[in-house]
Amino acid sequence: MTPPERRQREPSRRPVPRSLGTPPAGTLRAVDLFCGAGGLSEGLRRAGIATVLGTDNDPDACATFTTNFPEADTLVGDIRDPALREQVADAAAGVDVVVGGPPCQAFSQVRNHSRLIDDPRNSLYREFVRTVAEARPAAFIMENVPGLAQMGVEGQVRSDLAMDGEYAVISQLVDAADYGVPQTRKRLLFLGIRASLGTTPPLLHGTGVTAAVQLTRFPGRAPEYSLSVRSSAVASQLAARLADPADLTAVTARQAIEDLADLRIGRRDDRLAAELRPPLSAYQRAMREVHSVGLTNVSVPRSRRDTVMRLAGIPEGGNHRDLSEALQARYLTGDRWGPHNGSGRLGRAHFYAYRRLHPDIWAWTLNTKGDSVYHWAAERCLSVREFARLQSFPDRFEFTTDSRRGPIPGRHDGGAAHSRYRQAGNAVPPLLAAAAAAAVRDAVLAARAAA
Repeated sequence: MTPPERRQREPSRRPVPRSLGTPPAGTLRAVDLFCGAGGLSEGLRRAGIATVLGTDNDPDACATFTTNFPEADTLVGDIRDPALREQVADAAAGVDVVVGGPPCQAFSQVRNHSRLIDDPRNSLYREFVRTVAEARPAAFIMENVPGLAQMGVEGQVRSDLAMDGEYAVISQLVDAADYGVPQTRKRLLFLGIRASLGTTPPLLHGTGVTAAVQLTRFPGRAPEYSLSVRSSAVASQLAARLADPADLTAVTARQAIEDLADLRIGRRDDRLAAELRPPLSAYQRAMREVHSVGLTNVSVPRSRRDTVMRLAGIPEGGNHRDLSEALQARYLTGDRWGPHNGSGRLGRAHFYAYRRLHPDIWAWTLNTKGDSVYHWAAERCLSVREFARLQSFPDRFEFTTDSRRGPIPGRHDGGAAHSRYRQAGNAVPPLLAAAAAAAVRDAVLAARAAA
């Protein structure tokens, strides 16, 4: 295995030194495995849990983690590397909570009685289980893709994490939009509590707004999208909460990013020193924790003329299905770029492009590309800051990259700008993480108080 690059320190046989920002006595402490940019750790922080260590193989994501969690230690490298694994184990010894979202690459190939944890492609998942088994924290939170439930291995994971009765474990499929995040994003959470604490893992209770309200397409010569609400009193109340800019429990795209509408296509400066528009919602006010250097991550990529023309033909909330026959031509202006299928028309690769937000409901699920979603009012994609807002990161949270140039171990191709979108798009929404962390915190503290 190639030795990992370490940005913060060289793994050794010595324990990881504690950071200068020692948490107050009585504060629960956590380690964040596969931390990425730090979405889970931001949620822990909101719940009053101090992250003492974050580790990931991606040096750019670790640079972001270090920037935003200077009180924590950061280890960059592959947790399967024996030296780094030992440092993680040293740091995790005695912590209260272990969190992480290990990549689980082979769950869809599990068949018959084969075990997920035994598949070599799931070695990172095995490292999460190993760390919990060795550290024996009071609780853990593991998040993963909904596909684990869909492919029938959810029970296996609960069994692995239970460790022969050492932990009580529950799993729950949740949607971030039910927890105040202005984006639909389904995740499968596994919450575990040490059985010796004599309590059960908590179930999360979201608003249920995603089941009550949906965006409906009304076809015609000019297709339109509007909200449909289930016919019940509860659904009507939830729709009213969604429409209320003073309500933080259900948040629309407009309520999340309308104060950033002045960002212009092709903007290259990634910092904004000027004043923003006044906040137009409670959510905008809540996110406005601005970094001392001003608002960051506000550059906006340029768009090709073909893209601008197509977006002009798509209504709020629309997508490629709303393009006219003429706009479905692969090249509109003679500017030939990107792959084509030889038909002269858009191909399947474009079906997840050209999606415009609808201002009156939460965003589509973001992915790792800047053009995965477009603004509802301007023919442009979003800035990383707008991605961050839709993910529920506060404005003080800055996405950055490792200062080293070129290929380095763990770095993904695509350059610094793509890395920032990737980090933001891959992150666990902090408000969803905070809901899980607060539930676990309360369960652990209540159990300890009763002991």
